[in-house]
Amino acid sequence: MNTRASGDNTNPDIAHFKLIPITPAEIANDRASTPPPSIPPALLAYQPAPYRIGPGDSLYITVWDHPELTSPAGAQQQALANGRLVRPDGTLFYPYAGLLKASGKTVEQLRSELSRRLAKYVTSPQVDLTIISYGSQKVTLGGAFVSAAPQFITVTPLTLAQAIGTANVNTTQADLSNVVLSRDGHDYHLDMDALSGVPQGMQDIYLKGGDRVFLSYNDNHEVYVVGEVVQPQALRFKTSTLTLTQAIGRAGGINQETAKGKAVYVIRGVKNLQQEPSAVYQLDASSPEAFAMASQFPVHAGDVVFVGAAGVARWNRFVSQLLPFSSLIDNTSNARLTNAQSNQL
Repeated sequence: MNTRASGDNTNPDIAHFKLIPITPAEIANDRASTPPPSIPPALLAYQPAPYRIGPGDSLYITVWDHPELTSPAGAQQQALANGRLVRPDGTLFYPYAGLLKASGKTVEQLRSELSRRLAKYVTSPQVDLTIISYGSQKVTLGGAFVSAAPQFITVTPLTLAQAIGTANVNTTQADLSNVVLSRDGHDYHLDMDALSGVPQGMQDIYLKGGDRVFLSYNDNHEVYVVGEVVQPQALRFKTSTLTLTQAIGRAGGINQETAKGKAVYVIRGVKNLQQEPSAVYQLDASSPEAFAMASQFPVHAGDVVFVGAAGVARWNRFVSQLLPFSSLIDNTSNARLTNAQSNQL
């Protein structure tokens, strides 16, 4: 039920709000309404096919008993010096075999083609072919990684978990609840933190050439803790969930010097407080069960946690004070978005 904040209705700037007590039943309803973490079927459906050679790959071709073909730069040279680079048009040249179309072929297909051509000049040629350097199919990474260098697809399939592990997450800047995998014009948002505890996770997602992996920054993933706490502040968090107990604890806990904090409010939707009704969750901090419930109640990014009086007799005054705060949050978010867009230009 939506209720106007206590006090006169003569102030048009006071927002509507919906006061919801935090109870075991409310926590259970919240859990029931939250879908379990899952991976989009389209990502799980992709299974890597045998590797196909492409421009930028370097091949080492061995023709047994013919070192002049295998190592034209000299046997003492490293394999890379004797490698055959696939040209931008997908071809490569090999003595006696001529110009070969390598792009799009598997290693076995190209080996068979090369053996067939060399058979005109070499009796029963024994040909071996390996890829010594990959450069045709890459995955681009960006965001809160320690190393955002491109990673190349090889004959060994690359999973999303492996790519993230190689890039190394920047634990102070990352938002683990939002990994964006861009593929074929679609953006898939994945909660890496939540998926770590389910049977099918990042290790079951195979990457392919052209994929882009972006790990979001946590600079816009904040909870604002205000009121009678030791250190009122904006708390950044990197996981998908932060409990009410953790939020208050990271703000130093309830200020015992004032000792007036008997209720905790979680205001959800504060950015649109002047336009839309906001949900306000209330926890009676004097209740013996309060700590247990607070430990199970999740706060979301953008929430404002307010520690104050038990009743709502002064709610009208508090909402009046919160309105400019909501504008500040909105302006800060817009500034961050503008800066992010500018950095991408």
